[in-house]
Amino acid sequence: MAGPLPIGDPAPVDGRLPADLPIDPSVPFSAYLHIPFCRVRCGYCDFNTYTSGELRGAKQEDYAATLIGEIDLARRVLSDAGALRPMDTVFFGGGTPTLLPAGDLARMLGAATEAFGLRDGAEVTVEANPDTVTPEVARTLASAGITRLSIGMQSAVPHVLAALDRTHDPDNVRTAVSAARDAGLAVSVDLIYGAPGESLADWEASLDAALALDPDHVSAYALIIEDGTKLARQIRRGEVPAPSDDLQADMYELADTRLADAGFDWYEVSNWSRTADQRSRHNLAYWRGTDWWGFGPGAHSHIAGLRWWNVKHPAAYAQRLAAAESPAAGTERPDESSRMLERVLLLSRIREGIPVDDLPEANRTRVAELIADGLVEPAAAIRGRVQLTLQGRLLADAVVRALTD
Repeated sequence: MAGPLPIGDPAPVDGRLPADLPIDPSVPFSAYLHIPFCRVRCGYCDFNTYTSGELRGAKQEDYAATLIGEIDLARRVLSDAGALRPMDTVFFGGGTPTLLPAGDLARMLGAATEAFGLRDGAEVTVEANPDTVTPEVARTLASAGITRLSIGMQSAVPHVLAALDRTHDPDNVRTAVSAARDAGLAVSVDLIYGAPGESLADWEASLDAALALDPDHVSAYALIIEDGTKLARQIRRGEVPAPSDDLQADMYELADTRLADAGFDWYEVSNWSRTADQRSRHNLAYWRGTDWWGFGPGAHSHIAGLRWWNVKHPAAYAQRLAAAESPAAGTERPDESSRMLERVLLLSRIREGIPVDDLPEANRTRVAELIADGLVEPAAAIRGRVQLTLQGRLLADAVVRALTD
């Protein structure tokens, strides 16, 4: 289970939005549907997920109906605020969404579409464990309106998967990709690098295996050790080595080179796609700070600068909705300084970068220093945007500090 929720202001019991919230109806709207169930807990994971033994008062078979209750609440709240808009993107994340029957995912998407509408050409993604994707599942998802499957491959090397506590059969990744392709779904393959005991050769083998699948999109994330996880405890006890920053940098550079050679272009520090229209539009909505409602226990939402987050446990979430109450646990409206920091942090990570004019005036002169250090593209800066070089992507946090301190 994830760490504690943020500390914020009390959330209204009825979920209403503040009357003075500056909602812009032209801003795109997205929906995130959190499916908090996993067969086992991976040692590195700090997401808000639950195995069957941790549910205590909640049932997976009831979950779709419960979440649809929050969809109904969101429709009323957004309609009352004059902020009802069709969805541009929908994302089923987790946990393992495909642990639920595909029909349950279809029901939830159908309820959200009926409540808000779905724009023509909308992107609808489901995260999937390779072992849970069959041809029948893929066909059911596609017929329900899902357009994209994000498959959690993580690695092709058995000892690396074991270090991550991943239990799927590596051979099933190809089976899942084939099932998705046959159903007409776009495919993203998700990788993690820097696991304990993983060598550069291991990582190269995983990249080769991922590219052999001919996906539309690849995500490659450096392993981060989160406090409170099994892996953090193992490292603290000296049972496994901590990730090496230098090795992870070498792995990132190898990934960028191999993916570029295969026709992929980076568009966010950890994401590559073959073409611009195969980028994850849902994740871009987060990075660009548009509006979204997060459904499910522990999910976070953002509308016009207002943020709120739901209670974490599925049982508490269900109890709130059964009582006709909002499941929100807290809310906040960040001040201008906090919003600026977040804007720089997020926009600097994507290829289009951030306009120089959007930076605090006192920090704009530092762009020249970042160019001299090889962290920012000089030609883009001349055009008025801060865009990261390869070295800048490796040191993205340092760039953000330079632009905001």
